[in-house]
Amino acid sequence: MTEAAPDPTDVAAAERARLLAEVAALPALPGVYRWFDAQGALLYVGKARNLKKRVSSYLHKDHGGTRIGHMVSRIARLETTVVRSEAEALLLENNLIKTLDPKFNILFRDDKSYPYLKLVSHPFPRMAYFRGAVDKKHRYFGPYPNAWAVKQTIQLMQKVFRLRTCEDTVFNHRSRPCLLYQIQRCSGPCVGLVSPADYARDVRDAERFLLGEPQAVVEDLQSQMMVHAEALEFEQAAALRDRIGSLSRVLHQQSVDASSLSSSDKDVDILAVKVAGGRACVNLAMVRGSRHLGDRAYFPTHVDEGAALSSEEADEAFEAAARPPEEAVLEAFIAQHYIGQPVPPQLVTSHPVDESLLDALGEAAGVKVRAQHQPREQRRIWLEMAAKGAELSLARLLAEEGSAQARTRALVEALDLDIADPSQLRIECFDISHTAGEATQASCVVYENHAMQSGQYRRFNIEGITGGDDYAAMRQVLNRRYAKLAEAVAAGKADAPAEGAAVAEDAAAAPAEESAKPRRGPARLPDLVLVDGGRGQVSMAREVFEELGLDVGLIVGVEKGEGRKVGLEELVFADGREKVYLGHDSAALMLVAQIRDEAHRFAITGMRARRASVRTGGSRLEDIAGVGPRKRARLLQRFGGLRGVASAGVDDLASVEGISKDLAEEIYRALH
Repeated sequence: MTEAAPDPTDVAAAERARLLAEVAALPALPGVYRWFDAQGALLYVGKARNLKKRVSSYLHKDHGGTRIGHMVSRIARLETTVVRSEAEALLLENNLIKTLDPKFNILFRDDKSYPYLKLVSHPFPRMAYFRGAVDKKHRYFGPYPNAWAVKQTIQLMQKVFRLRTCEDTVFNHRSRPCLLYQIQRCSGPCVGLVSPADYARDVRDAERFLLGEPQAVVEDLQSQMMVHAEALEFEQAAALRDRIGSLSRVLHQQSVDASSLSSSDKDVDILAVKVAGGRACVNLAMVRGSRHLGDRAYFPTHVDEGAALSSEEADEAFEAAARPPEEAVLEAFIAQHYIGQPVPPQLVTSHPVDESLLDALGEAAGVKVRAQHQPREQRRIWLEMAAKGAELSLARLLAEEGSAQARTRALVEALDLDIADPSQLRIECFDISHTAGEATQASCVVYENHAMQSGQYRRFNIEGITGGDDYAAMRQVLNRRYAKLAEAVAAGKADAPAEGAAVAEDAAAAPAEESAKPRRGPARLPDLVLVDGGRGQVSMAREVFEELGLDVGLIVGVEKGEGRKVGLEELVFADGREKVYLGHDSAALMLVAQIRDEAHRFAITGMRARRASVRTGGSRLEDIAGVGPRKRARLLQRFGGLRGVASAGVDDLASVEGISKDLAEEIYRALH
């Protein structure tokens, strides 16, 4: 006699009772909590000053049909971590959000580190663009919102203060001044055309300007000009007059009267949020040394699912459900962005920010952080500029996404694909790149959800073939990409490995330039496999798919048109269909060309990096300032390759001809 299946209602009630008992046992301490659904997928990560109070508010309140209610209805399991303070909870929470990508958290993707302007320690310091971990040995100014702002500032420093930008290797071997001296962008310290005292004074003036004291610098320059004029040194006085004029024009362009700003306005971040069309934009503008350096727009994901779920819900009542989504987006950005980044003491925001978030952020950063969302005077002008930038950036994003959706629909219709939802169309495109058979690499790029998915890109190092044999390279890459996936599909495994697992070994051998985070969910074949090539490459792809038992109808080749002109490409099908010309102005062809070009770009950049590694023992030495071809060759010859250079100590490196103690320290830091 078979036993009756358990009543689902009883099972749900038992699970609910178990969860309530688990919550009741939580301590009233700060910590981080994580909600999971029945399948083990992470729903949400949050922090709390009081774990028991915060977590119980999810289960003891009626959230109705809100987003919170939707999430709570899916909760099956809880995990918590107790920490010593809310600042530690903030750090842990945002590390988990960035690492685990929970569905109901607003998520801002990690960006590259901000650039700085670097003043290198030297008797005649030089200016340099810098990005990376700072070294206390040198002076750094910033951060700047983008590389363009740093380069513009360097040009200004050259024009006004005439500081050098050349590498020490160039500086030490000059016998006559370079072109920068001739066009009055450098004072010529390399050949003694400026005294150490005068150059040091110029460096101090430049530092004061960058630190927000431009008026004091102008006054000093005016005093120097009068001294030269009284001594009848009119040429020197005229040069100073021109420098004062250049500096005054810059200050005027900034539209800021520095004399009217308080000390708290020297370094300010301005944050404006705009939400529309299911998307959000946070525009971050930076003021450093009282100079407006520009702005940068950030676009979070999971806004639809998590707009009402920020990490700063009220403890006493779940006010997040009724808050404007802009506030949740803003708090999520502040919490995630400033972890591991310098935070200025003053934030100007378009919406109010929870004080507990600022306190935790300040404790983690070691500074007192204040926020103002209804500013006046100059701060109001800055905020209005940032808000307008957010509005324009969001409008541009929505327009681009609309265009991308139209292209996807056009391709689905042109190829008569059986796909109900165009956003689910998944395309994988392959390309082969090499230089006369050397350092052959294949690339695989992915298009899904109306956008290129750079986190799923893969590169494959091609080995064991005749150099230059593109057909053999295509056979190898397709086998490596789809063999395990074909086995999983053939076995009918619903819980097959996550997409990308089949190429984990290849990804380790040839990592993508972007972050290669595996795609979640069951493995599945793409809806379309694009091959950059004509009938030959398509035939090779067909053979591979037939051997693997896969549908050859997925394969489409992109064949160059007459004269290899852009816009005349034709599509070649592996299942025997006639070639198709979509038309040079076809939205579908534009999408195919975009994906094909991205595959080519990704392949060729990987091939060049691999070729450089083969020829020089690794491009890591090439990236170190002051290490030219001769010094690189000496290092590799002395230590037997890059691995030997990396294992050498500073003293060993300095013993190589042409490598100074300072340069040896730079090399050691770069390789460790």
